[in-house]
Amino acid sequence: MIVGKCPYCDDGVVSYTTKDIQGRKTKLYACSNNKVTTEDGEVWEQTSPSNCKFKIFGNALQRWGCKFIGPKQVKKLLNHDDTIVHLYSYHKKIKYQKYIELNYEYGISVLWDIDIDEYEINKAII
Repeated sequence: MIVGKCPYCDDGVVSYTTKDIQGRKTKLYACSNNKVTTEDGEVWEQTSPSNCKFKIFGNALQRWGCKFIGPKQVKKLLNHDDTIVHLYSYHKKIKYQKYIELNYEYGISVLWDIDIDEYEINKAII
């Protein structure tokens, strides 16, 4: 299913497929010009005809309590819209929200230094 235009190459489109990673199913959002392969299901490498590196794993923020990144959030990222994710601190047992942005090396990055108030959360949901 196509989510949007690739931000890193001229003619690629971003779509997603379901992959089995570490024994759990997750979505892999990747550019049509990013061809990857794996031998063990854990390490993903680009094949030789690839000319784009865009990819986001749906479970990329799992270590911060975000179960998955959905197609709507990826579409917002591709449109350069404010994108908020809901995170959970296991140590303090609290929920909080942070902005995320595209990152060329890691797929996405959390903007830890920016605090989000209720007004911004409601504005980003609309």
